Amino acid sequence: MIRKRRKITRMRGSRTVGGGCSKKRRGAGHRGGRGQAGGHKHHWTWIVKYDPKHFGKYGFKRPQKLIKRLETVNLACLDEMIPELLEKGVASEKDGMVLLDVRDLGFEKVLGSGRITRPVHLKAYEFSRSATEKIEEAGGKAEVIE
Repeated sequence: MIRKRRKITRMRGSRTVGGGCSKKRRGAGHRGGRGQAGGHKHHWTWIVKYDPKHFGKYGFKRPQKLIKRLETVNLACLDEMIPELLEKGVASEKDGMVLLDVRDLGFEKVLGSGRITRPVHLKAYEFSRSATEKIEEAGGKAEVIE
């Protein structure tokens, strides 16, 4: 039978509001578990009707490229390290120009931050534009190695 008025408005004065024994509506068991509990079992019809895309995967994710970062060094750091490198034998001096392979130090790219005070012949995989300009201004040479 269809009710004209909602049960909750009629039964406010009663102790259990039409729920039978006072223990009946306690806990989450009354509503079949908390949250999405029972989505594969006793709430399956709800899932099918109201949230049909709940399970499964949709769409495509493009695999991300692995970005290789170059180890970099600034001209200012190289300028400070040159005396030590000459002593250790990592760099050599020929006709007033210091010869240095930056890869021996574990670097791959030379950046142009700072300034260089002496002519240097540097070898590296890459040079920034400003680094090349500053090296050539000081009378040196920037050699790119493939």
